[in-house]
Amino acid sequence: MNSLPPAVQQRIPRSTRQDAATIGLIGLAHACSHFFHLLLPPLFPFFIQEFGLSYTELGLLVTLFFTVSGVGQAAAGFLVDRTGARPVLFAAMALFAMAGLATALAPGYSGLMLAAALAGLGNAPFHPADFTILNHRVSANRLGHAFSVHGIAGNLGWAAAPVFLTGLAAATGSWRVAAACTSAVALTVLVVLWVNRSSIDDRWALQGDDDAKGTPRLQPSAGQHPLAFLSLPSVWLCFSFFFWTTCSLGAIQGFASPALVTLFNLPLAITAWVVTGYMLCGAVGMVAGGFWVTRSARSEQLIGPGLLTSAALLCVVGSASLPGWLAAGLTALAGLGVGFAGPSRDMLVKRAAPAGATGRVYGTVYSGLDLGFAVAAPVLGFFLDRGWAASVFYVAALTLAMGVASARLVGWVSNKR
Repeated sequence: MNSLPPAVQQRIPRSTRQDAATIGLIGLAHACSHFFHLLLPPLFPFFIQEFGLSYTELGLLVTLFFTVSGVGQAAAGFLVDRTGARPVLFAAMALFAMAGLATALAPGYSGLMLAAALAGLGNAPFHPADFTILNHRVSANRLGHAFSVHGIAGNLGWAAAPVFLTGLAAATGSWRVAAACTSAVALTVLVVLWVNRSSIDDRWALQGDDDAKGTPRLQPSAGQHPLAFLSLPSVWLCFSFFFWTTCSLGAIQGFASPALVTLFNLPLAITAWVVTGYMLCGAVGMVAGGFWVTRSARSEQLIGPGLLTSAALLCVVGSASLPGWLAAGLTALAGLGVGFAGPSRDMLVKRAAPAGATGRVYGTVYSGLDLGFAVAAPVLGFFLDRGWAASVFYVAALTLAMGVASARLVGWVSNKR
Protein backbone atom coordinates (compact mmCIF):
# COMPACT_ATOMS: atom_id res chain seq x y z
CA MET A 1 0.00 0.00 0.00
CA ASN A 2 1.15 3.57 -0.66
CA SER A 3 1.77 5.36 2.64
CA LEU A 4 1.85 8.85 1.15
CA PRO A 5 -1.03 11.15 2.14
CA PRO A 6 -3.66 11.74 -0.56
CA ALA A 7 -2.64 15.39 -1.01
CA VAL A 8 0.90 14.30 -1.91
CA GLN A 9 -0.28 11.37 -4.03
CA GLN A 10 -2.31 13.80 -6.14
CA ARG A 11 0.89 15.52 -7.32
CA ILE A 12 2.38 12.27 -8.60
CA PRO A 13 1.52 11.46 -12.24
CA ARG A 14 -0.25 8.18 -12.71
CA SER A 15 2.03 5.47 -14.04
CA THR A 16 1.04 2.77 -16.50
CA ARG A 17 1.38 0.22 -13.70
CA GLN A 18 -0.93 2.14 -11.38
CA ASP A 19 -3.52 2.58 -14.10
CA ALA A 20 -3.28 -1.08 -15.07
CA ALA A 21 -3.85 -2.18 -11.46
CA THR A 22 -6.98 -0.04 -11.16
CA ILE A 23 -8.31 -1.10 -14.55
CA GLY A 24 -7.66 -4.78 -13.85
CA LEU A 25 -9.36 -4.77 -10.45
CA ILE A 26 -12.41 -2.89 -11.69
CA GLY A 27 -12.56 -5.24 -14.68
CA LEU A 28 -12.55 -8.22 -12.33
CA ALA A 29 -15.35 -6.71 -10.24
CA HIS A 30 -17.38 -5.95 -13.37
CA ALA A 31 -16.90 -9.50 -14.65
CA CYS A 32 -18.30 -10.78 -11.36
CA SER A 33 -21.26 -8.42 -11.66
CA HIS A 34 -22.15 -9.72 -15.11
CA PHE A 35 -21.54 -13.30 -13.99
CA PHE A 36 -24.31 -12.82 -11.42
CA HIS A 37 -26.64 -11.34 -14.05
CA LEU A 38 -26.81 -14.95 -15.23
CA LEU A 39 -27.02 -16.62 -11.85
CA LEU A 40 -30.51 -17.93 -12.66
CA PRO A 41 -31.09 -18.07 -16.48
CA PRO A 42 -28.65 -20.95 -17.22
CA LEU A 43 -30.52 -23.00 -14.62
CA PHE A 44 -33.97 -22.36 -16.13
CA PRO A 45 -34.26 -25.89 -17.61
CA PHE A 46 -33.61 -27.34 -14.15
CA PHE A 47 -36.22 -25.04 -12.58
CA ILE A 48 -38.78 -26.07 -15.20
CA GLN A 49 -38.10 -29.71 -14.46
CA GLU A 50 -38.05 -29.46 -10.65
CA PHE A 51 -40.59 -26.71 -9.97
CA GLY A 52 -42.79 -26.88 -13.11
CA LEU A 53 -42.32 -23.20 -14.01
CA SER A 54 -43.23 -21.54 -17.32
CA TYR A 55 -41.02 -19.23 -19.39
CA THR A 56 -43.22 -16.31 -18.34
CA GLU A 57 -42.62 -17.07 -14.65
CA LEU A 58 -38.91 -17.45 -15.27
CA GLY A 59 -38.89 -14.15 -17.16
CA LEU A 60 -40.42 -12.48 -14.12
CA LEU A 61 -37.43 -13.62 -12.05
CA VAL A 62 -35.21 -11.69 -14.45
CA THR A 63 -37.59 -8.73 -14.17
CA LEU A 64 -37.33 -8.82 -10.38
CA PHE A 65 -33.53 -8.90 -10.53
CA PHE A 66 -33.29 -5.90 -12.81
CA THR A 67 -36.09 -3.93 -11.16
CA VAL A 68 -34.29 -4.14 -7.82
CA SER A 69 -31.00 -3.37 -9.57
CA GLY A 70 -32.41 -0.42 -11.52
CA VAL A 71 -34.04 1.27 -8.54
CA GLY A 72 -30.98 0.56 -6.43
CA GLN A 73 -28.59 1.76 -9.11
CA ALA A 74 -30.10 5.23 -9.26
CA ALA A 75 -29.87 5.47 -5.45
CA ALA A 76 -26.38 3.96 -5.41
CA GLY A 77 -25.08 6.81 -7.56
CA PHE A 78 -25.87 9.27 -4.76
CA LEU A 79 -24.32 6.95 -2.18
CA VAL A 80 -21.14 6.60 -4.23
CA ASP A 81 -20.82 10.38 -4.61
CA ARG A 82 -21.29 10.80 -0.85
CA THR A 83 -19.27 7.96 0.68
CA GLY A 84 -16.96 6.84 -2.11
CA ALA A 85 -17.22 3.82 -4.39
CA ARG A 86 -14.89 1.35 -2.67
CA PRO A 87 -16.97 0.38 0.41
CA VAL A 88 -20.09 0.12 -1.74
CA LEU A 89 -18.25 -2.28 -4.03
CA PHE A 90 -17.29 -4.49 -1.09
CA ALA A 91 -20.90 -4.65 0.12
CA ALA A 92 -22.08 -5.62 -3.37
CA MET A 93 -19.76 -8.65 -3.43
CA ALA A 94 -21.12 -9.83 -0.09
CA LEU A 95 -24.66 -9.60 -1.44
CA PHE A 96 -23.69 -11.73 -4.45
CA ALA A 97 -22.37 -14.42 -2.12
CA MET A 98 -25.69 -14.39 -0.25
CA ALA A 99 -27.61 -14.64 -3.54
CA GLY A 100 -25.69 -17.74 -4.57
CA LEU A 101 -26.53 -19.45 -1.28
CA ALA A 102 -30.18 -18.40 -1.52
CA THR A 103 -30.39 -20.01 -4.96
CA ALA A 104 -28.80 -23.24 -3.74
CA LEU A 105 -31.25 -23.47 -0.83
CA ALA A 106 -34.38 -22.35 -2.72
CA PRO A 107 -37.38 -24.56 -1.86
CA GLY A 108 -39.41 -23.24 -4.79
CA TYR A 109 -40.37 -20.10 -6.69
CA SER A 110 -40.37 -17.89 -3.59
CA GLY A 111 -36.79 -18.89 -2.81
CA LEU A 112 -35.73 -18.07 -6.35
CA MET A 113 -37.39 -14.68 -6.00
CA LEU A 114 -35.33 -14.02 -2.86
CA ALA A 115 -32.16 -14.98 -4.72
CA ALA A 116 -33.06 -12.70 -7.65
CA ALA A 117 -33.71 -9.78 -5.27
CA LEU A 118 -30.41 -10.25 -3.41
CA ALA A 119 -28.45 -10.52 -6.65
CA GLY A 120 -30.21 -7.43 -8.04
CA LEU A 121 -29.35 -5.45 -4.91
CA GLY A 122 -25.74 -6.55 -5.22
CA ASN A 123 -25.66 -5.56 -8.88
CA ALA A 124 -27.09 -2.09 -8.26
CA PRO A 125 -23.91 -0.14 -7.35
CA PHE A 126 -21.56 -1.49 -9.98
CA HIS A 127 -21.79 1.00 -12.81
CA PRO A 128 -21.73 4.17 -10.66
CA ALA A 129 -18.95 2.67 -8.51
CA ASP A 130 -16.87 1.29 -11.39
CA PHE A 131 -17.02 4.38 -13.57
CA THR A 132 -16.44 6.74 -10.66
CA ILE A 133 -13.22 4.90 -9.79
CA LEU A 134 -12.09 4.70 -13.42
CA ASN A 135 -12.86 8.34 -14.18
CA HIS A 136 -11.03 9.56 -11.09
CA ARG A 137 -8.05 7.20 -10.95
CA VAL A 138 -7.12 6.44 -14.57
CA SER A 139 -5.15 8.88 -16.73
CA ALA A 140 -7.20 10.60 -19.41
CA ASN A 141 -5.13 9.17 -22.27
CA ARG A 142 -5.89 5.62 -21.05
CA LEU A 143 -9.56 6.13 -20.25
CA GLY A 144 -10.82 4.78 -23.58
CA HIS A 145 -8.84 1.60 -23.02
CA ALA A 146 -10.13 1.42 -19.45
CA PHE A 147 -13.71 1.53 -20.72
CA SER A 148 -12.85 -1.14 -23.27
CA VAL A 149 -11.38 -3.47 -20.64
CA HIS A 150 -14.37 -2.79 -18.39
CA GLY A 151 -16.78 -3.83 -21.11
CA ILE A 152 -14.70 -6.84 -22.17
CA ALA A 153 -14.57 -8.08 -18.58
CA GLY A 154 -18.35 -7.79 -18.32
CA ASN A 155 -18.80 -9.82 -21.49
CA LEU A 156 -16.40 -12.46 -20.21
CA GLY A 157 -18.47 -12.68 -17.02
CA TRP A 158 -21.57 -13.21 -19.12
CA ALA A 159 -19.76 -15.81 -21.23
CA ALA A 160 -18.43 -17.69 -18.19
CA ALA A 161 -21.69 -17.98 -16.24
CA PRO A 162 -23.57 -20.45 -18.50
CA VAL A 163 -20.51 -22.66 -18.88
CA PHE A 164 -19.73 -22.54 -15.16
CA LEU A 165 -23.26 -23.29 -13.98
CA THR A 166 -24.30 -25.89 -16.54
CA GLY A 167 -20.89 -27.54 -16.45
CA LEU A 168 -20.88 -27.88 -12.66
CA ALA A 169 -24.51 -29.02 -12.63
CA ALA A 170 -23.66 -31.74 -15.14
CA ALA A 171 -20.45 -32.76 -13.36
CA THR A 172 -22.00 -32.95 -9.88
CA GLY A 173 -25.51 -33.97 -10.89
CA SER A 174 -26.95 -31.11 -8.87
CA TRP A 175 -27.84 -27.58 -9.91
CA ARG A 176 -27.85 -26.64 -6.21
CA VAL A 177 -24.15 -27.43 -5.88
CA ALA A 178 -23.45 -25.31 -8.95
CA ALA A 179 -25.40 -22.40 -7.46
CA ALA A 180 -23.59 -22.71 -4.13
CA CYS A 181 -20.24 -22.54 -5.92
CA THR A 182 -21.12 -19.09 -7.25
CA SER A 183 -20.85 -17.83 -3.66
CA ALA A 184 -17.22 -18.95 -3.64
CA VAL A 185 -16.66 -16.92 -6.82
CA ALA A 186 -18.01 -13.75 -5.19
CA LEU A 187 -16.03 -14.25 -1.98
CA THR A 188 -12.81 -14.86 -3.91
CA VAL A 189 -13.25 -11.61 -5.85
CA LEU A 190 -14.04 -9.78 -2.60
CA VAL A 191 -10.76 -11.01 -1.06
CA VAL A 192 -8.78 -9.89 -4.13
CA LEU A 193 -10.35 -6.42 -4.02
CA TRP A 194 -9.70 -6.10 -0.28
CA VAL A 195 -6.03 -7.10 -0.55
CA ASN A 196 -5.54 -4.52 -3.34
CA ARG A 197 -7.90 -1.91 -1.92
CA SER A 198 -5.40 0.97 -2.25
CA SER A 199 -5.64 0.71 -6.04
CA ILE A 200 -9.40 1.34 -6.03
CA ASP A 201 -9.46 4.08 -3.39
CA ASP A 202 -11.55 6.85 -4.93
CA ARG A 203 -11.82 9.12 -1.89
CA TRP A 204 -9.47 11.64 -3.48
CA ALA A 205 -9.53 12.65 -7.11
CA LEU A 206 -6.41 13.14 -9.20
CA GLN A 207 -6.74 16.85 -9.93
CA GLY A 208 -4.64 19.17 -12.07
CA ASP A 209 -1.73 21.19 -10.74
CA ASP A 210 -4.03 24.10 -9.99
CA ASP A 211 -6.04 21.96 -7.59
CA ALA A 212 -3.40 19.99 -5.71
CA LYS A 213 -4.37 21.03 -2.21
CA GLY A 214 -6.11 17.78 -1.39
CA THR A 215 -9.68 18.91 -1.91
CA PRO A 216 -11.96 15.87 -1.56
CA ARG A 217 -13.65 14.77 -4.75
CA LEU A 218 -16.87 14.23 -2.85
CA GLN A 219 -17.28 17.90 -1.99
CA PRO A 220 -20.26 19.17 -4.05
CA SER A 221 -20.04 22.26 -6.18
CA ALA A 222 -21.14 25.38 -4.33
CA GLY A 223 -24.75 26.33 -4.94
CA GLN A 224 -25.51 23.28 -7.08
CA HIS A 225 -28.51 21.15 -6.21
CA PRO A 226 -27.70 17.39 -6.05
CA LEU A 227 -30.49 16.71 -8.57
CA ALA A 228 -29.51 19.45 -11.02
CA PHE A 229 -28.07 16.91 -13.46
CA LEU A 230 -31.58 15.49 -14.01
CA SER A 231 -32.50 18.60 -16.00
CA LEU A 232 -29.97 17.74 -18.72
CA PRO A 233 -31.63 16.22 -21.84
CA SER A 234 -28.42 14.31 -22.62
CA VAL A 235 -28.76 12.32 -19.38
CA TRP A 236 -32.23 11.06 -20.31
CA LEU A 237 -31.24 10.39 -23.89
CA CYS A 238 -28.39 8.23 -22.58
CA PHE A 239 -30.94 6.50 -20.37
CA SER A 240 -33.09 5.74 -23.42
CA PHE A 241 -30.06 4.47 -25.32
CA PHE A 242 -29.28 1.99 -22.57
CA PHE A 243 -32.91 0.93 -22.35
CA TRP A 244 -33.19 0.08 -26.04
CA THR A 245 -29.85 -1.66 -26.45
CA THR A 246 -30.40 -3.70 -23.29
CA CYS A 247 -33.80 -4.89 -24.50
CA SER A 248 -31.85 -6.38 -27.41
CA LEU A 249 -29.26 -7.93 -25.13
CA GLY A 250 -31.97 -9.36 -22.87
CA ALA A 251 -33.58 -11.02 -25.88
CA ILE A 252 -30.33 -12.74 -26.85
CA GLN A 253 -29.20 -13.66 -23.35
CA GLY A 254 -32.42 -15.12 -22.07
CA PHE A 255 -34.20 -16.45 -25.12
CA ALA A 256 -31.95 -16.88 -28.18
CA SER A 257 -31.11 -20.46 -27.21
CA PRO A 258 -34.70 -21.78 -26.92
CA ALA A 259 -35.72 -19.71 -29.96
CA LEU A 260 -33.03 -21.38 -32.07
CA VAL A 261 -34.22 -24.77 -30.83
CA THR A 262 -37.78 -23.96 -31.93
CA LEU A 263 -36.90 -22.37 -35.29
CA PHE A 264 -34.17 -24.74 -36.44
CA ASN A 265 -34.62 -27.86 -34.30
CA LEU A 266 -31.05 -27.54 -33.04
CA PRO A 267 -30.05 -29.47 -29.91
CA LEU A 268 -29.93 -27.46 -26.67
CA ALA A 269 -26.33 -28.61 -26.16
CA ILE A 270 -25.36 -26.47 -29.17
CA THR A 271 -27.66 -23.47 -28.72
CA ALA A 272 -26.58 -23.07 -25.08
CA TRP A 273 -23.18 -21.99 -26.43
CA VAL A 274 -24.68 -19.24 -28.62
CA VAL A 275 -24.87 -16.75 -25.74
CA THR A 276 -21.26 -17.53 -24.80
CA GLY A 277 -20.24 -17.01 -28.44
CA TYR A 278 -22.19 -13.73 -28.60
CA MET A 279 -20.37 -12.44 -25.51
CA LEU A 280 -16.95 -13.56 -26.72
CA CYS A 281 -17.54 -11.85 -30.08
CA GLY A 282 -18.63 -8.80 -28.11
CA ALA A 283 -15.35 -8.87 -26.20
CA VAL A 284 -13.39 -8.95 -29.47
CA GLY A 285 -15.45 -6.03 -30.76
CA MET A 286 -14.71 -4.04 -27.61
CA VAL A 287 -10.97 -4.42 -28.12
CA ALA A 288 -11.31 -2.79 -31.55
CA GLY A 289 -13.81 -0.24 -30.24
CA GLY A 290 -11.44 0.80 -27.46
CA PHE A 291 -8.78 1.80 -29.99
CA TRP A 292 -11.19 3.58 -32.31
CA VAL A 293 -12.89 5.64 -29.59
CA THR A 294 -9.58 7.21 -28.52
CA ARG A 295 -9.16 8.54 -32.06
CA SER A 296 -12.62 10.02 -32.48
CA ALA A 297 -14.08 13.15 -30.95
CA ARG A 298 -17.60 12.06 -31.95
CA SER A 299 -18.15 8.71 -30.23
CA GLU A 300 -21.80 8.55 -31.33
CA GLN A 301 -20.60 8.19 -34.94
CA LEU A 302 -18.96 4.85 -34.07
CA ILE A 303 -22.08 3.42 -32.43
CA GLY A 304 -24.36 3.42 -35.49
CA PRO A 305 -22.34 1.18 -37.85
CA GLY A 306 -21.72 -1.45 -35.20
CA LEU A 307 -25.29 -1.71 -33.90
CA LEU A 308 -26.96 -1.55 -37.32
CA THR A 309 -24.72 -4.31 -38.68
CA SER A 310 -25.67 -6.51 -35.73
CA ALA A 311 -29.35 -5.67 -36.24
CA ALA A 312 -29.15 -6.77 -39.87
CA LEU A 313 -27.60 -10.11 -38.90
CA LEU A 314 -30.33 -10.76 -36.33
CA CYS A 315 -33.06 -10.01 -38.88
CA VAL A 316 -31.55 -12.61 -41.20
CA VAL A 317 -31.58 -15.16 -38.37
CA GLY A 318 -35.22 -14.34 -37.56
CA SER A 319 -36.25 -14.98 -41.17
CA ALA A 320 -35.41 -18.68 -40.61
CA SER A 321 -34.09 -18.87 -44.18
CA LEU A 322 -30.68 -20.24 -43.25
CA PRO A 323 -29.41 -23.64 -42.12
CA GLY A 324 -29.56 -23.96 -38.35
CA TRP A 325 -25.81 -24.08 -37.78
CA LEU A 326 -25.31 -20.90 -39.82
CA ALA A 327 -28.11 -19.11 -37.98
CA ALA A 328 -26.50 -19.99 -34.64
CA GLY A 329 -23.15 -18.70 -35.92
CA LEU A 330 -24.64 -15.41 -37.14
CA THR A 331 -26.38 -14.88 -33.81
CA ALA A 332 -23.05 -15.20 -32.04
CA LEU A 333 -21.32 -12.99 -34.63
CA ALA A 334 -23.86 -10.20 -34.01
CA GLY A 335 -22.11 -9.62 -30.69
CA LEU A 336 -19.12 -8.22 -32.60
CA GLY A 337 -20.90 -5.04 -33.70
CA VAL A 338 -22.53 -4.53 -30.32
CA GLY A 339 -19.16 -4.94 -28.61
CA PHE A 340 -17.51 -2.47 -30.99
CA ALA A 341 -20.02 0.18 -29.89
CA GLY A 342 -19.42 -0.46 -26.16
CA PRO A 343 -16.45 1.86 -25.42
CA SER A 344 -18.04 4.64 -27.51
CA ARG A 345 -21.21 4.20 -25.46
CA ASP A 346 -19.33 4.70 -22.19
CA MET A 347 -17.46 7.73 -23.56
CA LEU A 348 -20.80 9.18 -24.65
CA VAL A 349 -22.05 9.01 -21.05
CA LYS A 350 -18.85 10.64 -19.82
CA ARG A 351 -19.50 13.58 -22.15
CA ALA A 352 -23.03 13.88 -20.79
CA ALA A 353 -21.93 13.92 -17.12
CA PRO A 354 -21.39 17.35 -15.51
CA ALA A 355 -18.44 17.79 -13.14
CA GLY A 356 -19.01 16.47 -9.61
CA ALA A 357 -21.96 14.26 -10.54
CA THR A 358 -20.21 11.25 -12.07
CA GLY A 359 -21.71 8.63 -9.77
CA ARG A 360 -25.22 10.08 -9.97
CA VAL A 361 -25.18 10.32 -13.75
CA TYR A 362 -23.84 6.81 -14.27
CA GLY A 363 -26.29 5.47 -11.69
CA THR A 364 -29.24 7.11 -13.42
CA VAL A 365 -28.18 6.32 -16.97
CA TYR A 366 -27.28 2.70 -16.29
CA SER A 367 -30.62 2.13 -14.57
CA GLY A 368 -31.92 2.23 -18.16
CA LEU A 369 -29.95 -0.98 -18.63
CA ASP A 370 -31.80 -2.60 -15.76
CA LEU A 371 -35.16 -1.38 -17.05
CA GLY A 372 -34.40 -2.83 -20.48
CA PHE A 373 -33.71 -6.27 -19.01
CA ALA A 374 -36.77 -6.02 -16.74
CA VAL A 375 -39.12 -5.20 -19.62
CA ALA A 376 -37.67 -7.56 -22.24
CA ALA A 377 -37.68 -10.72 -20.13
CA PRO A 378 -41.42 -11.17 -19.46
CA VAL A 379 -42.43 -9.89 -22.92
CA LEU A 380 -40.19 -12.34 -24.76
CA GLY A 381 -41.06 -15.11 -22.32
CA PHE A 382 -44.70 -14.51 -23.22
CA PHE A 383 -43.86 -14.65 -26.95
CA LEU A 384 -41.96 -17.93 -26.55
CA ASP A 385 -44.77 -19.52 -24.56
CA ARG A 386 -46.95 -18.85 -27.61
CA GLY A 387 -44.44 -20.21 -30.11
CA TRP A 388 -43.40 -16.86 -31.62
CA ALA A 389 -39.72 -17.74 -31.64
CA ALA A 390 -38.71 -15.46 -34.54
CA SER A 391 -39.86 -12.42 -32.53
CA VAL A 392 -36.78 -12.84 -30.29
CA PHE A 393 -34.48 -11.84 -33.16
CA TYR A 394 -36.74 -9.19 -34.67
CA VAL A 395 -37.22 -7.48 -31.30
CA ALA A 396 -33.45 -7.60 -30.72
CA ALA A 397 -32.82 -5.97 -34.11
CA LEU A 398 -35.50 -3.29 -33.74
CA THR A 399 -34.31 -2.18 -30.32
CA LEU A 400 -30.72 -1.90 -31.57
CA ALA A 401 -31.95 0.49 -34.26
CA MET A 402 -33.78 2.53 -31.62
CA GLY A 403 -30.54 2.68 -29.64
CA VAL A 404 -28.71 4.15 -32.65
CA ALA A 405 -31.31 6.93 -32.87
CA SER A 406 -30.89 7.72 -29.16
CA ALA A 407 -27.09 7.84 -29.47
CA ARG A 408 -27.32 10.28 -32.38
CA LEU A 409 -29.53 12.57 -30.31
CA VAL A 410 -27.13 12.37 -27.35
CA GLY A 411 -24.25 13.42 -29.56
CA TRP A 412 -26.25 16.30 -31.03
CA VAL A 413 -27.33 17.62 -27.63
CA SER A 414 -23.85 17.23 -26.08
CA ASN A 415 -22.17 19.04 -28.97
CA LYS A 416 -24.73 21.83 -28.85
CA ARG A 417 -24.14 22.22 -25.11
